[in-house]
Amino acid sequence: MPIVIVVDVSLSMTRPVTILETGEVFQRQHLAIHGINTILDYLAVHSKLEFVALVAFSSLYEIVSPFTRDFDLIKAKLQQLEEFDKTCIETALHGVNSLVLEEWGSITPCQVILVSDGTPGVGSLSLKNLLSTLNQREAASPFPVPFCFPAKLSIMCIASQDDVGLQVGLPLYQKLVDLNGGEGGVYIPEGNLSIKSVQAMFQKHAEQNFASFYGVLKCGHLSSQIILSPVPQPYCKTNDFESVKRSISDTIEILGFLDVADVGSPMAYSRHLVLPIASGKAEPAPAGVKVEPDSEDESTIDDSKTPSFCVLLHGALKVENVVALCLLADEWYGIMYSWADSKKKSNLMLTVFEPGVNAVPWLGELDKLGPREDFIAANNGDESIAPFPLKPTEKRSYSQNTVVWIRQAGLQADIQKILRHARKLPEKTQHFYKELNRVRRAALSFGFIELLDGLAAIFERECTLLPGGAHPDCALQLTHAASILRKPYSRDLKYNITPLRTKFVNDD
Repeated sequence: MPIVIVVDVSLSMTRPVTILETGEVFQRQHLAIHGINTILDYLAVHSKLEFVALVAFSSLYEIVSPFTRDFDLIKAKLQQLEEFDKTCIETALHGVNSLVLEEWGSITPCQVILVSDGTPGVGSLSLKNLLSTLNQREAASPFPVPFCFPAKLSIMCIASQDDVGLQVGLPLYQKLVDLNGGEGGVYIPEGNLSIKSVQAMFQKHAEQNFASFYGVLKCGHLSSQIILSPVPQPYCKTNDFESVKRSISDTIEILGFLDVADVGSPMAYSRHLVLPIASGKAEPAPAGVKVEPDSEDESTIDDSKTPSFCVLLHGALKVENVVALCLLADEWYGIMYSWADSKKKSNLMLTVFEPGVNAVPWLGELDKLGPREDFIAANNGDESIAPFPLKPTEKRSYSQNTVVWIRQAGLQADIQKILRHARKLPEKTQHFYKELNRVRRAALSFGFIELLDGLAAIFERECTLLPGGAHPDCALQLTHAASILRKPYSRDLKYNITPLRTKFVNDD
C-alpha cells in the first residue's frame, strides 16, 4: 500500500520545545523529522517493498520526493526542509489527491500520514473555517476529503496533551478523519513532549499499520512460512441489513491446481507478492559475542541451500503453466501463480477473490471442484470434453447485442447493416429480419417512432433501385417489411416481424 507523508512546514512548527530530562531545546519540526525517520526505519525492516512519497505544505504544497523505495533519499530530503508561512490543510490534501491519482489512479488504496503541530491554523484558511463551510461549497471546488481513492488518514500531532492549540484542533482533526470514512485516527504523544515520546508515537502507528503479514502455506504434508506484501487488508462491505468484515487466515491451504487458460483473468479484491521465510534462521548473536567466519553455527547456513516448499511451488507453477487454488478463510478463495515482469525474473503472486464460492462464474462453485479424473469418468472416459467454462443457467443482459445511438454514426451503421442483408435476400432472410426486429425494438424503447416510417420509406426506395438480375424474393420481402412497419400493431414490443412466405426456395 503506497504511503504519502505530508509534513507541515509552517512557522508554528518552528516553535521551541524544551526537553525536561536534558534541558535541550528542539523545534517541533525537528521532532517531526525524528518521528518520520522512525517510520522509515520500521518500513526498511518490515515493508521494504512499499513506495513512499514526501509532501511539504504551508499555505502552498510542494512534492519534496515522489514515490520511491529509497528511504535514505527521503531521510536526506527531510533534513533540507525549510519553514514557510501559515498552515492550510486543504492545500496539502489537494496535493495528495493529485499526486496519488497521477501515480496510482483512483483504485489503489493508500496510507496518508499528516504530520503537524495540532493547531488548526488561523483566518479563512484555518481548518475550523474550512469544515464549517463544507455545505456552502460549489460543485466545481469540492473539499479534498474524502479522498478520490481508498485511503487511511492518520494525523500525527507534535504537541503535548495540555497544549492549548491541540485542544482546539483535536476535534477538528478527528472530524477530518471521520469525513474520510473513519479509517485511521489522530495520534498524540504520551507524557511530556520529547524525542522519545514522539518516536514512541510513530512506532505505535507503524506497528498498527505496517506490520508484515506472516503466515503458513500448506499443501498436503508440505508447508512453508511466507510473507505477503503488501499486507492483506480486511474485507469490509455494508449490505442492506448488515456489515461484513472478514480477515484472511494466517494459514493458506492449497486445494488443487487449474490450467491458466481455464482460470483466465477473474476479478480480484487484492494482489500480493508471496515471499518465503527461511525456517531454520537463527536469532542474532547477543551483544559482545563474536561469531567466527568458520563457525558451524546455524546463522552461517546459506538460505539458498535450504529446501523450501514455496520455491518448489513457484517453479512447478511456472513450468506446468497452472495456478494453485487456495483457501484463505471459510468460503474465501484465491489463486497463486507465477508472474513475470521481465524475461529473466518471475515472482510468486497471490490473487485474492471476493469472499464467496461463486467468485469466478465460469468455474462454478469453488467448493464443489474435484479431481479431473472424476469428470472424465462421468463422461465415459471422453477426454475431449472440456470442463470449463461452465455455461450460465440464465442469459445475461450484457450477452445480447446492445443498441447505442449516442451519435449519428451508430444509427447509420445499424440501418446500413439491415440494407446489406436486404441486398442478399433470400440467402440472408433470417439475418435481415433479426436485425430489423432489433432496431425496431430499440426505436420503440427510445420513443423513436419516426424511425419506423423512415425504414419503410428506405425499403420502398430500395425496391425501385434493385438491379435487373436481383432475386424476385428480394422485392417481395422488402415490400412486406415496409407495409408491416406502417401498421399500428408493429408498435408493440412483443410483436416480431416474420418473413413473408413465398413460392421461392432459398439457395441454402
